[in-house]
Amino acid sequence: MAGGSNRPATAAEPTNTAVETRLWMVSESSSGVSSRQRRSSSVPAESDSIPPTTRLFYTRGIHAVGVDLIAEVAGTTKKTLYDRFGSKDALVALYLSTRFERWKAHVEAWLDGHGRGAVQALDALEAWLESNTFGCAFVNANAEIGPDHPAVGVIRAEKEWMRELYERLAEEAGAPAAVGAQLHLLHEGAIIGYAVAAQADALDNARAAARTMLGAGG
Repeated sequence: MAGGSNRPATAAEPTNTAVETRLWMVSESSSGVSSRQRRSSSVPAESDSIPPTTRLFYTRGIHAVGVDLIAEVAGTTKKTLYDRFGSKDALVALYLSTRFERWKAHVEAWLDGHGRGAVQALDALEAWLESNTFGCAFVNANAEIGPDHPAVGVIRAEKEWMRELYERLAEEAGAPAAVGAQLHLLHEGAIIGYAVAAQADALDNARAAARTMLGAGG
C-alpha cells in the first residue's frame, strides 16, 4: 500500500491470520445480544460469522464505515487490512457473499423443517427480519455502490436465486412459474413494508396475497 512502512513485522504487529481471526469474531458490544442468546435462536445471527465491522455496513451504511473504523474494530492497522483483503470494496463483497450464504441456509433449513411452499418462504423471511431490521442488505448496498463494484454480482445472484426459488415453489404447488416470479416481487415488497414503512402486518398481507395468487394460478 502506498505510504506504508517497509519495516519487518514485529511480535507486536498482528499477522494476517490474527487479523482474519479478529475480523471473524462475534461482536458482543455491537449487537447487544449475547452469544448464548444467539445460539438459542432459530435464526442465525449475521454477526456470528461475519466480521463485526461488516455488520456495520448493514446498520450504518457502506459509505459511513471507513477503513479507519474497520481497522479500529479489528484491532489492527489499515496497512494490514489492505495487505490481507486488498480493498474496502473486497470487504463489502465478502460481507454480502457471506450474508447471501447465511440467508440461503436459513431459508433452506426453514423449508426443510416447516414444509415447502411460498407461504413458508415468507414465514422464513419474517423470522429473518426479526433480527435484521434494516431491510434488505442487498438492496441497501446496491443504492450505495457503482455498477463496476465487485459486490454487484453477489447482489444480482441473490435476487436471481430468490426468483428461481419462488418459481420452483409455485410449480411444486401446481401454478405456472410466472406466478413464482410475481411471488418474488411480493417478497421484495414485503421487506419494504415491514422494515421501511413499519407495517406490522406486512408479512400477514403478503401471505394472504400469496395464497390468493397460488389459488388463481393453479
